[in-house]
Amino acid sequence: MPIELDKTDRLLIQALRDNARLTSGELAQRVNLSQSPSWRRIKRLEDEGVISGYHASLDRRALGYGVLAFVLVGIDRQNEEASRIFEAAVCEIPEVLMVHGISGAADFLLVVVAQDLDAYSELLQRRLHRLPAVRQVHTHFSLQEFKGQFNHLPVPEC
Repeated sequence: MPIELDKTDRLLIQALRDNARLTSGELAQRVNLSQSPSWRRIKRLEDEGVISGYHASLDRRALGYGVLAFVLVGIDRQNEEASRIFEAAVCEIPEVLMVHGISGAADFLLVVVAQDLDAYSELLQRRLHRLPAVRQVHTHFSLQEFKGQFNHLPVPEC
């Protein structure tokens, strides 16, 4: 269940979302509080799981990952054990950025990066197809990215 956020909480979250390197003094100033109450609010938001960490936003292209793919994976056994084994194995692949269990024709959706199509083909053949219980794999390549940063989640209104 979502926690109740007041205007000051939302302003703090938005400020941190936009720039997690702000000092506690800068944060307090942005929300018109002194440092101690501002820090206590941030600590509460961390403790309640609203703020789950602080991260640098990396540009995949600048790091040499020109390919972004959405990979639908179907597994051949629909049980908890097979799913857990698959999940553990797929999470060990660094190029797999996200793994979601989904409804529909496929069982999992992976978000995968690769340097180029040749590198993706090798990853597909040597790693993804060889994951435990994989029955089918369908790849959809991103041709253009319009919006895609999860660190810019919208902050809910009251």
